[in-house]
Order: sequence, then structure tokens, then C-alpha cells
Amino acid sequence: MISLLGMIGATIGSAIIGQQRFHRDASELIDARQGVRDAMEVLSGDIRGSTPADTIRLMADSALELFTTIGTSVACRTASGTAIYIAAESSGNTLTSFLLAPDTGDLVLIFRTTGDSMVGTWERHRLAALTPRSSRPGCFSDGTSPPEGFLLTLRDIPDPGVREGTPIRFIRRGRYSLYRASDGFWYLGYRRCNALGPSVCTGIQPLSGPYKRYSADETQTGFLFEYFDAVGVRIDSGDPTSVARIDVTARAERNRRAGAATEPLPESATASIALRNR
Repeated sequence: MISLLGMIGATIGSAIIGQQRFHRDASELIDARQGVRDAMEVLSGDIRGSTPADTIRLMADSALELFTTIGTSVACRTASGTAIYIAAESSGNTLTSFLLAPDTGDLVLIFRTTGDSMVGTWERHRLAALTPRSSRPGCFSDGTSPPEGFLLTLRDIPDPGVREGTPIRFIRRGRYSLYRASDGFWYLGYRRCNALGPSVCTGIQPLSGPYKRYSADETQTGFLFEYFDAVGVRIDSGDPTSVARIDVTARAERNRRAGAATEPLPESATASIALRNR
């Protein structure tokens, strides 16, 4: 009788352990799939929204540094030599939108046209301050909405001719890279970098992972960036301005716990992302 009870207990215990292992593995797979999906969405948005000014500053197999758009607006009127009133941000106004709050580490691009032509260039300035407006008259001289929302102050004087309706973009320089963290796992991380000059970046912040470790073998590495020109020819080095498409491949790794299997998760993804301004 005792022997029978022992066999039943062992069978139940084995079933419970197996069920726990199944739920643990399923949870890890779901987490890995969500991490890969989130990473692809972030990179797709930033790469597609990259700016026409010095877009890519670093192109490596495991790292990408570029300028991306964090906000857009239009000019209402100039306030002084370096200050411009811009439209308010609101649910009923699509003229101004911020993904992230611009600050003094960012750049401002002002679109310049030649005469009456719509052809022009983006004039680049350093941002000095972006101050919300408490008193907000109408943005445009014809009385149409939206109201003025911010006073934008630049560190230098823009060329004359900033008119109402002039497009304005706020851009930020950042670097995505595969890196090894203190826990021994590899993650996709983000660093914010200085706006101008040689690349100087802040400490890295993890975005998703873990991924397979870095490898020079492109079929095995955890996170891979590949660069192509407008006709689909791969670019391994050279002028970053010729890049028209970036392929991103992510390969998830099991977050190994005590007693867990060590094989990589069967979860990976590849995305081909075209640069909108190319």
C-alpha cells in the first residue's frame, strides 16, 4: 500500500513538474516574441522617420546611429531674431505632434523654399528652449485654428523668411546596438548621443532581449543590421547617404533560469525598412 501511494505521488509530482516546465517555457516564448516585436516596431518607426540631414552617423552590423524625428510643427510667426511661435499641440490639431519632449540636446530643422517653389532644403539649428504659451492667440493671420502653443527659441538666428505655415521638425541623435549586460545576456540597447560633432553618447539603456550573443557569422548573431542602396545592392562601407533600406534581423535567446534548458528559443524576425527620405 505504501509502495502504491509512493508511485502515485511520484507520478503526480512528475506531472506537476512537467506542467510547470511547460508554462515556464510558454511564458518565455511569449516574452521573447513580444520583445522581438517591440524592437522591430521601434526600429521601423525611427528608421522610416529618419531625417534628411545627416541621417546615418554609424552603420555597423550590430549598431546603428542616426537622427530621427521626435516632433513636427509649423511656424505661426517670428517673435525676435532667434524666437518663433509655433502651433499648439492638441487632440484636434495635427499640425504639432511630439513623440518625445524636445530639449536643449536636440536639433530643429526649418524648411526653406526657393521663391514660390515647393522645392527647398532643411535649415538646421540648435534648440535653446521650448516654452509653453499661456496666452494663445490664433496661429494664422486669417484667424483659423490652431492657437499658438509654444515659443521656440534657437541658439542662432535663422535665415530671414520664416513665414506662418513653415514646416518645422525636431530631431534627436541616438544609437541602437547589441550589447552584453552585467547579467551575461545580450540585449538591444539605446544611447542618446550629442546632436553635433563627434559621437558622444550617454549610458546604454536596455530596450528588449535577451538575444543570442554577437557573432561575426551573420546567420548566428543576435541582432543584425544590413544596409542597401536604392537598387538593392548591399552596402558594407562607404557613404551613408546612399543607404535607402535597412534590413534588421533579431534572434531571441532563452532567459536561462536554474534547471532550464539552454537551447535558443525558436523565435526570430527580419524586417526590411525603407528610409522615407530616400
